[in-house]
Amino acid sequence: MSNQPTSRAERQRQLKRQKRKQKGKKGSLLKKVISLIFILGIVGLLSGGALFAYYASTAPELDEKLLKDPLTSDFVDANGNLIMKFGAEKREYVEYKDIPEVMENAILATEDVRFFEHGGIDFYRLGGAVIANFRDGFGSQGASTLTQQVIKNSFSWKDKTLKRKAQEAWLAHKLEQKYSKEKIFEMYFNKILMGGSIYGFGTGAEFYFDKPLNELELHEAALLAGLPQSPNAYNPFQHPERAEKRRNIVLLLMEKHGKITKEQMEAAQAIPVESTLAQRDTTTAGGQYAAYIDTVLHELEEQGLMDVLAEGVTIHTALQPEVQKTVENAINQDQLYESDEMEAGMTVLDTKTGAIVAVGGGRNYSGRNFNFATKENGQPGSVIKPILSYGPAIEKFGWSTGQALKDERYFYKGTDKEVRNVDGKHLGTLTLRDALAKSRNVPAVKVFEEVGATDAANFARKLGLPFEDVHAANALGGGEYNFSTKQIAGAYAAFGNDGIYTEPHAVKRIVFRDGTERVLTPNHEQVMQSSTAYMITDVLRDVLTRGTGTLANISGVDVAGKTGTTNYPAEILKKHNMESHYVPDTWFAGYSADYTIAIWGGYKNYTDPIKTYDRGRQVPQNLFRNVMSSISHNTPRMKKPSTVTEADIVYGSNPIVLASAATPANLRSRELFVNGSVPVVEDETEEVSLASPSNLTASLEDDSYDIILNWDFALHEDDTNDEEVTFEVSYTIDSGSPVLITTTTERQAVLPNVSLGHEYHFSVVAKRGDETSSPATTSLILEGEIIEEPSVEEPEAPDVPGEEEEPVEPNQPEIPDNNNQGQNNNPSTPNDKPTNPNDNQGNKPVIPPEQPKPKPEPTPPDKPQPPVEQTPETPPGDA
Repeated sequence: MSNQPTSRAERQRQLKRQKRKQKGKKGSLLKKVISLIFILGIVGLLSGGALFAYYASTAPELDEKLLKDPLTSDFVDANGNLIMKFGAEKREYVEYKDIPEVMENAILATEDVRFFEHGGIDFYRLGGAVIANFRDGFGSQGASTLTQQVIKNSFSWKDKTLKRKAQEAWLAHKLEQKYSKEKIFEMYFNKILMGGSIYGFGTGAEFYFDKPLNELELHEAALLAGLPQSPNAYNPFQHPERAEKRRNIVLLLMEKHGKITKEQMEAAQAIPVESTLAQRDTTTAGGQYAAYIDTVLHELEEQGLMDVLAEGVTIHTALQPEVQKTVENAINQDQLYESDEMEAGMTVLDTKTGAIVAVGGGRNYSGRNFNFATKENGQPGSVIKPILSYGPAIEKFGWSTGQALKDERYFYKGTDKEVRNVDGKHLGTLTLRDALAKSRNVPAVKVFEEVGATDAANFARKLGLPFEDVHAANALGGGEYNFSTKQIAGAYAAFGNDGIYTEPHAVKRIVFRDGTERVLTPNHEQVMQSSTAYMITDVLRDVLTRGTGTLANISGVDVAGKTGTTNYPAEILKKHNMESHYVPDTWFAGYSADYTIAIWGGYKNYTDPIKTYDRGRQVPQNLFRNVMSSISHNTPRMKKPSTVTEADIVYGSNPIVLASAATPANLRSRELFVNGSVPVVEDETEEVSLASPSNLTASLEDDSYDIILNWDFALHEDDTNDEEVTFEVSYTIDSGSPVLITTTTERQAVLPNVSLGHEYHFSVVAKRGDETSSPATTSLILEGEIIEEPSVEEPEAPDVPGEEEEPVEPNQPEIPDNNNQGQNNNPSTPNDKPTNPNDNQGNKPVIPPEQPKPKPEPTPPDKPQPPVEQTPETPPGDA
């Protein structure tokens, strides 16, 4: 007989019984899961309690001296010598009864509004911190209570770990048991870091406002209360905009927690943060090496390491005191500047390591003024051209320094906006070398557009410059990007270091009291080929010997660099009734094998213009020369890597053609190539029958720094032409372009006033009518350096409106830039005959004149030039 239900009713009863069984099983499983979770929770709680108890048992004992006074930390220089005991400065200790109510309310509203209610631990905040630690990693927790901050700033904590938080909480509890709330608040009030080496709100009031606490206004108290979160980032002298934003948040919190009314908040927020700050010349509180110490503190704050300064650590820096003193002495020479208000900032790096060895924060820097070395002052001008145009092009395309570029009328790609050179002229075909050395704008834009914005920006970012969306105007130094001397120095150092970039850094490592250490030196990174770096370096040598940076050149020291100036937009010139040659910023960035220096000059306020040349635009060049010449001792030459080859080419040939024995000297140019890219096609100029000079020798006169050239000459036996033969004598320095010394009928020539530390290449060709012989050549390497005598200062030359950054000899005025925002160009007066065959000066004799400064690079003048034409103004961004 079947066991199946025999009726509908029976089947329904069976289904109900099955459902009850299943429900029972599910309920049993849920109970088991809940029980397991409860058990695990109990185990976790017990384990956590045991762990907390262990951490608490290993916590240090409370020490009243440590609670009241911060531990001093030692700052040492690159050689390990003590330069500062941080925290040992005199402080204004304020008792609780003397703390103004407005100051107390501002602190409580900002840091710990429940301070007088909790027992040292705010469990709401602690719970959030624990969750943040597990979710985001240790160190991400929120702010502690005032009691915990007193503990945190009184003991040595190397890491932000759970152990530290547990011990901090336990000691905070013990502190609350031992001292009154008022005493704990007093401890916090007097030992918190307020920026720089300023500890305590009483000292902070004196430093920032030059007044005692009881005279503080509401907005001033709010500003001070907001500083401890990030004291250097909110320093009102350095970052007034940030400080004002932070102050206003404090005022908002005070209103939110009922400490002030809405009307009081709004009135205080309306007061400019700089309106009541202490004047910068009322103190020298910054102490020795103030600008450098500020740079160190800023670096520590960026890495979240300011807390360690209260823990008795040793900060090992890269400071070279003698270099720092040289920088401070140079930057404080009042006679260099056009006014008492003009400023300068400077960063000096070790070229090989990227270490910041000295910082010039500004004239008479005290800590109460801008640090113009680390502040992102303004647009970079033409110092950016090697970074956004020519460097990326050599890296991407493997170009030679002899790559032909056409300087012609040109419009920004896809627009009807013309790219303008400073002089409104075009020089025709130039080599890459001359386009950069003369800082021509049209070739720079063309090269940028050929490279492409993406690749150009990538190249710059690898050099520490945070370009994102870039356009052609950025390649001329204009646009929305501003940079500091620290950033520019870091980028240029890579060119002098075989293409290896190291982020500029002042702190090398931190040594804790137990002897353990934390290394902070950044990693080195190969960001470009060594060939790219050297080829840019070789071209930038020309900037100093025959381009826009001759004032920065140093006899006997192998240096390379670039000038830069920015312009005001037309509407700013009009609005402020400025003359057309007024500019906001002037730059120079240069380097040797040992040091890299970037210098900015200008004014704190953007609309205060640089008006002059020798004591205005030329300030960075003068500072570079003064500092680099003082700190350079037996500086080696920057060596050509094995990845680069030299070859003589026919100037302007495209594709490049090698010069042959028959190529006239005025069409020859020695250029650099990436290995394997030297062309094989040779100039097919027919060789002439005129005999060549022979036995060419070059020797340095021991007592005059003149090079004496001698050669022989004899006609071929079958040459019966009795027309007079002359000799065209030219030379190049290192890998530069040919410069004519003289045309003579003698068998001797003199190159006077040469500079040591360079390689000179000489060429002599015989000329008779239309005939030109093959050249006789020789080279002479001059090792070492010489000590220059002080140059005699000449009367100040008048300002001449017109052309921007024309190469000038010392004490000569530059020519202003009216139409391209400060590009460093010398379009109409090339100092190196014949860099451009289109100048049509190939056969004119040029004799180097006496130089106003002892032993400079010889720079023969060119033929007289017509007056500089005024050209249309360039819209903002074309610098």
